[in-house]
Amino acid sequence: MHHIANKHNCPAWVSCAIGSGGLLATLGLVLLLAATPAAALDALVQKQTFVLPSYTTVGGATLRNVKIGWEAYGTLNADKSNVILIAHYFSGTSHAAGKYKETDAAPGYWDAIIGPGKPLDTDKYYILSSDTLVNLNANDPNVVTTGPASIAPDRDAPYGPSFPVVTIRDFVNVQKALLDQLGITKLHAVMGASMGAMQAYEWATGYPEAVARIIPVIGAGDVDGWLVAWLDVYASPIKLDPNFNGGNYYGRTPPKQGLAQALKILTLHAGAPPWANETFGRKWAEPGKDPAAAMGNRYAIEAKLDEIGAARAEVADANHLLYLVKANQIFAAGGDVGLKRIKAPVLLISSDEDMVFHPGATQRTADEIRKGGASVEQVKIGGGRGHLNGLFSIQEAGDQITRFLAR
Repeated sequence: MHHIANKHNCPAWVSCAIGSGGLLATLGLVLLLAATPAAALDALVQKQTFVLPSYTTVGGATLRNVKIGWEAYGTLNADKSNVILIAHYFSGTSHAAGKYKETDAAPGYWDAIIGPGKPLDTDKYYILSSDTLVNLNANDPNVVTTGPASIAPDRDAPYGPSFPVVTIRDFVNVQKALLDQLGITKLHAVMGASMGAMQAYEWATGYPEAVARIIPVIGAGDVDGWLVAWLDVYASPIKLDPNFNGGNYYGRTPPKQGLAQALKILTLHAGAPPWANETFGRKWAEPGKDPAAAMGNRYAIEAKLDEIGAARAEVADANHLLYLVKANQIFAAGGDVGLKRIKAPVLLISSDEDMVFHPGATQRTADEIRKGGASVEQVKIGGGRGHLNGLFSIQEAGDQITRFLAR
């Protein structure tokens, strides 16, 4: 087997362990209704843990014993110049490619473009991906993340709502600390989808000297009012759940119903009419139960979205979703100077079907970056899946990604 899981020797401050299962891969397959990518990465992936003894957030709060998980594919070269950082999307994790064990139902979400001979060629590049702070999937055994569900060192209980507000820049700063510990000072590229694209912009504006190029996918350089409102819609069912208790639900019944409804809304928003109409249309949820005949009778798409939301809620944490909502709402790369701070070349991949980062938002981002003098190449992808085209149709941009990385 061509083994391209992380080959970096683990220093004393990193604990190395094979992941215990493929739960998120299974959810990606079953719950997001995605086809398994062709030519899966032939590797077993090693999940590792980075520990930062102390971290001060952008807002000035100090966190101790900060942990994030990370994994890598390929081999780090002698001068550590072949690193591509992958930043994940809102509900994603660091699991971008490969499998944790042979029996996992599906590989990581971008397996179609990561591997030997693929656009992110692991014979050339060392692909590193990390979980963010406040990762949504805090209850998944393969996720390592510090957030509200983590034990606060000073009181031996979860932080809950006392956890400080964190930003996309905080996510990037912790990634930077990981890279510093690994002795990596220059990134060949930063690439990510959706919230991962936000992190790519933040890298290019916050650490321009460390980034040679960025590939933001289905993401804009700031969150406009339209998306601020949608993010609030995601959060609302959690806050209305009677078990939420202001975020103080650890050790009690968690607000699973509200969380499931939030994830149902998120799933639908990330989709598109072709997916809904071609997959479900107006089919009934149960044979013989016409929705017109009784209030309790439902359409298939209603039942499926409820099923998806409930299943995703099993590995998610409600507070973590709320903290991600806040981090996304306040995002504007580069602060006052904005995207004109970017000097690295940009390959911006978007979809006109996207209902999360609509075409106007991504075009405005490209225009702003160009005002600062950086080159921007734009590529459009389709697929009928809306925002999710950035995950499931990314191979459409494969040739452009290959050429861009080779420059």
